[in-house]
Amino acid sequence: MQQGKTSEAPHVLKLLTFNLQVGIHTHAYHHYFTRSWQHFLPNAGRQQRLDLMGTLFHEYDVVGLQEVDGGSFRSGNINQVDYLAARAGFPYHFQQLNRNFGRFAKHSNGLLSRYPPGKIENHRLPGPPGRGAIHARFGEGKDALHIFVLHLSLGQRTQARQFDYICDIIEPLKHVIVMGDLNCTVEQLSAHPRFCQAIDLSPPKALLSYPAWQPRRALDHILLSSSLKACNPRVLDQMFSDHLPIAVDVQLPDVCARAIARTPRGGDTPTSAMV
Repeated sequence: MQQGKTSEAPHVLKLLTFNLQVGIHTHAYHHYFTRSWQHFLPNAGRQQRLDLMGTLFHEYDVVGLQEVDGGSFRSGNINQVDYLAARAGFPYHFQQLNRNFGRFAKHSNGLLSRYPPGKIENHRLPGPPGRGAIHARFGEGKDALHIFVLHLSLGQRTQARQFDYICDIIEPLKHVIVMGDLNCTVEQLSAHPRFCQAIDLSPPKALLSYPAWQPRRALDHILLSSSLKACNPRVLDQMFSDHLPIAVDVQLPDVCARAIARTPRGGDTPTSAMV
């Protein structure tokens, strides 16, 4: 996590979430086979795609990343979270390493922010190893903003356990954003009433983000508690991966904006060990 400074209280946050598939450009189903080697070996085009992503991310305040590499052989030993933060000018960034294959692959989630988190926590999600959640708190007290970056499992039973785990964390919180590749549609999301009630969630607009070349399913989401207002939810047409990025502008209540502005600037942002 790097140091940085913030400006005045943010009344609107520009958010983006993206499963970047470690920078593999997929635009047909057969590429899952013909380009599968890129999950293990370096690729010259990956660097160019990272540069294009950095240009895209530059206009956002908080970016959640899934399927990033933490610096291994396949990524040319480049920590993609660090690289994208530097490329897009984010003073605060955090990598969550979920599956470590040493020098061969480091499967991770990531968070980029222009505002200093007061605290970041790592959570291992229930189910097979390799799924995690980042919990970033901006501000202090009951009016703090809590942002979660998730990448859920594919199976519905495991997803149900993972939603229950997240519910235990978010139920006491007031201002909550959950973003990431949830691997479920809006209809499937509604099958978890406890989660919808915990975040006080109204049915979100379905944003078709997968597959990138012919989007038919809304698997990527930015979900807001009822205290926050979504403006201009949208799917971006940049095809860097097998998913499309999704974005939304979030209007914050004044008390929440002031809480964020009071977060200490500079110094080290605390992090917690994986739990």
